[in-house]
Amino acid sequence: MLADQTWVLTGAAGRIASSVRPSLAERVAKLRLVDLDLVEPAHEREESVVADLRDQRAVEAALVGANGVLHLGALADEADFHDLAEVNILGTYHVFEAARRTGAERVVFASTNRVTGFYSRTTLVEPEMPTRPDGFYAVSKIACEALGRLYSDKFGLRVASLRIGSFEATPGDERQLSTWLSPSDCEQAFLAAMTAPDLTYTAIYAVSRNSRRWWDLSAGEAVGFDPQDDAESHAADVRAARPEAAGPQGGHYASPDYSLDRQR
Repeated sequence: MLADQTWVLTGAAGRIASSVRPSLAERVAKLRLVDLDLVEPAHEREESVVADLRDQRAVEAALVGANGVLHLGALADEADFHDLAEVNILGTYHVFEAARRTGAERVVFASTNRVTGFYSRTTLVEPEMPTRPDGFYAVSKIACEALGRLYSDKFGLRVASLRIGSFEATPGDERQLSTWLSPSDCEQAFLAAMTAPDLTYTAIYAVSRNSRRWWDLSAGEAVGFDPQDDAESHAADVRAARPEAAGPQGGHYASPDYSLDRQR
């Protein structure tokens, strides 16, 4: 299904994009890498384009001829809200609008688990439940999910919002025993969203099959996401290293200082 397609990867220099790039380049006809600076192609099917997400024309030019977009470009953590609005919200609008104008059929949007970070750790959260952001970064991602829903409902784009868990080689603290997303499961989440045949709009939790997870996997399973890894296999090492006190699912991200210290 992907072998004759061109896909655009925004934020191509980032940690997650760098992890999934090798697998994606093997599966698509062309993988167009987009970032603020030139990203050196590492595969014969990769090509690099420099574009600023804040520039509508540049984003549109980067999407010409593409079948779909993997939109990972963003400020990836809490920041001043003015910057989050400009890069994350406006930049994502430019991606969706460029997809509409150029005829790209599908957008896979990298959202975050932190859009529901204020739920208690005793609550199993489903994507259909109301959002409870744990900071301004999460608010920006909620706005982007809303853009995805709009562009699906109004303009017919196929959109998947992946609420990405804690992407690490291994879980690093007690919270991540619930939120961990392994590299192999991360790759599978993106591939499922790229290939789901009947996709209209969906929001799924991209998280490994952790025994302690706080998020329901049913929506992801419906589009073919079947995570295999479980953070529990690392539990003994994590408990000995850095336990975390009880609190909301967002952990330290939900503290007032985590947001206020980053505002201008």
